[in-house]
Amino acid sequence: MTTNTPTPEKEDIPRILIVEDDERLAMLTQDYLRRNGLDVAIETDGTRAIRRIVSEQPDLVVLDVMLPGSDGLTVCREVRPNYQKPILMLTARNEHMDQVLGLEQGADDYVAKPAQPRVLLARIRALLRRSETAPSVDSPQRLEFGDLVIDNGGRSVTLNDELVDFTSAEYDLLWLLASNSGRILSREDIFERLRGIEYDGQDRSIDVRISRIRPKIGDDPENPKRIKTVRSKGYLFVKEGN
Repeated sequence: MTTNTPTPEKEDIPRILIVEDDERLAMLTQDYLRRNGLDVAIETDGTRAIRRIVSEQPDLVVLDVMLPGSDGLTVCREVRPNYQKPILMLTARNEHMDQVLGLEQGADDYVAKPAQPRVLLARIRALLRRSETAPSVDSPQRLEFGDLVIDNGGRSVTLNDELVDFTSAEYDLLWLLASNSGRILSREDIFERLRGIEYDGQDRSIDVRISRIRPKIGDDPENPKRIKTVRSKGYLFVKEGN
């Protein structure tokens, strides 16, 4: 099943693509999100979803892990080189490995199924706010740490003058840490500022994201120099480059 592409006259309304093979659940979710001001399309097949995500560039994708054609993890991995907007994964309630794998493939957040509609809507809105927030004119727009340059105006990262690919969530976390260089940020701080929710003491999404960011900025995962883990406290972006 494939619904019509969101109409052009709705450009000011966030466009959401739900990739979910349970048509009844997808349509119920679509109806709820539409009633809350979102423009929502549905795709039930993973392989078709890859093509649609890349060609249509929706503002956000809600992506189930279990799909016919290509599973959600494959979809996430395949589209990431050509799609930088938020991806929200739907995972089984106790499948922590799916959650970790989803984040490792480039997902921005996840919600365990069955998802409460209000929780799903809140996560979607938080991701949309994060991706649309314009940098403050009062804050520095460019940070340099030796051969690492982070440009918040263009949301770009270069290492040794080479552009490095970052997902939206990875960039937001890197910018948060780098703009607070020299200061330890706890997981509670990071969760509150990036996801708008309290840290439950078990979620590993920040740790997974840090492990993906380190090699991208030339940091040795075994002996990091730029982003240090401070035991029992959080993470520290070192002020001086190397």
